[in-house]
Amino acid sequence: ILYYTIMALVDAGDEVIIPDPAFPSYATITAYAGGTPVLVPLRADDGFAFDVDAFAAALSPRTRLVVLNSPSNPTGGVMSAEALAAVARLLADRPDVWVLSDEIYSRMVYDGVHRSIAAEPGMLERTILLDGCSKTYAMTGWRLGYAALPPALAPALIDLQSNITSCAADA
Repeated sequence: ILYYTIMALVDAGDEVIIPDPAFPSYATITAYAGGTPVLVPLRADDGFAFDVDAFAAALSPRTRLVVLNSPSNPTGGVMSAEALAAVARLLADRPDVWVLSDEIYSRMVYDGVHRSIAAEPGMLERTILLDGCSKTYAMTGWRLGYAALPPALAPALIDLQSNITSCAADA
């Protein structure tokens, strides 16, 4: 889903905002698609909290996609309700910006509650939610996952998946 989403949405010159440190594939797939990874630092001295001011500074007219990962891989940091609401407010006047919300670790929150950006006003219709059972049920090698996404984006991801994994195109 990471690969399909980035390949479907990101063109040469587009920017993708990514928390840092992060799962390395976010940046490498972005670069492969011709996009530019724009890293928003997560600092140990702040408990790896998401820095809304740094996020706001990273937004540009070229921003096409925002990657959120909460709980974070590799830090384990969980985005606060306030940070999620602030991101949604900052994106309110940017309908051209999608959010890829990687929530694969959502059932591994040991202190607090997991929240999704998709629940924020105006975000459901432009959030691609990635989740699965691989991490929760110790099946990481199986790569069992799924996406919940707006119907308008589904055909592009289906075409990529069909052609990449089975080489069977739907005419």
